[in-house]
Amino acid sequence: MNRRFAVAGRALDWYQSYLCQRSQTFYINGQLSSPFLIDCSVPQGSVLSPLKFIGYTEDLADLLNSHQFSNHLYADDTQIIASTTTANAKSIVDQLQQCVAEIHRWCSSRRLQMNPASTNTSSLTVTHDVVQRADIVRDLGVTLDSELSMQNHISKVTQTCFYHIRHLKQVRWKLLGSDIAAKLVVSLVFSRLDYCNAILAGLPRSTIAPLQRVQNAAARLVARLGPYDHVSATLKDRHWLPIEQQIVFKLCVLMHHVHIGLAPSYLRECVTASADFTSCPCLRSSSSQRYERPRTRLKFGDRSFLSAGPRAWNSLPSSLQELTDSKTFKRKLKTFLFQQAYN
Repeated sequence: MNRRFAVAGRALDWYQSYLCQRSQTFYINGQLSSPFLIDCSVPQGSVLSPLKFIGYTEDLADLLNSHQFSNHLYADDTQIIASTTTANAKSIVDQLQQCVAEIHRWCSSRRLQMNPASTNTSSLTVTHDVVQRADIVRDLGVTLDSELSMQNHISKVTQTCFYHIRHLKQVRWKLLGSDIAAKLVVSLVFSRLDYCNAILAGLPRSTIAPLQRVQNAAARLVARLGPYDHVSATLKDRHWLPIEQQIVFKLCVLMHHVHIGLAPSYLRECVTASADFTSCPCLRSSSSQRYERPRTRLKFGDRSFLSAGPRAWNSLPSSLQELTDSKTFKRKLKTFLFQQAYN
């Protein structure tokens, strides 16, 4: 901690006291073992454990950067990202193989163990296990397929949401009022519909239709409607945006964070403000709040954030684009999209 993070003095003493002289016991078959002294690791489940683990492993990023691979680190989940043409695919796989071998040695030096079973990549050898390419991977709760159709992700989200709706139905009629039912629906169902929904931008309506059916079923549950009753009035009363508008809402919020400088660098670098687009200084939009939308040859490219983000942002009125307070922006944005959806 002192060498890597310049922690010294009483703060370092407190840090050491948290880790030193700890013991652990085991409860097996009704018997409690004698205490065992722990000479490494941190207490499982403690508040500081994730932070300390990140501090313990943060120099892994230096190793990955030395191989010139992009990477995402999230607690104990490490992602190595490389892109290449088909002709250079073998060269990239060889570089990945060398990088993975160094990661294995790095883990061994820190008493950590790699898990080849949870590794998804091209065919690589991790220790003595061969990791094969996967057509479907799960990344922080999002299911990605090799064609990025998002159908597997939508299917899993739909299944989970209907699971919760079915269980809520069992108690809705006798025990729950409409307001409590609505809060449970927002917590258990809508939180999953909203999670990372910006990745669904540009998909056909037929693809996202299952998610809309989930929202309709949730509205019928709250309003105690039959399976074939219309839900538009309930959605309006609850001020719930349809799924398509929820996706636009998330894109606009991300662009708002880019616009006021709160977004991470990897998002800010994806888009270019019209005011910074110097090739056409005579354009009226160069002094506005708009962002340039790059040309794409395929509809697939239109789904990327660098295209979908500016498209959603540029569709907003200038009165919204000029707002700098995020809370005010979200409130007025929702009102704007709500009026578009139901007028």
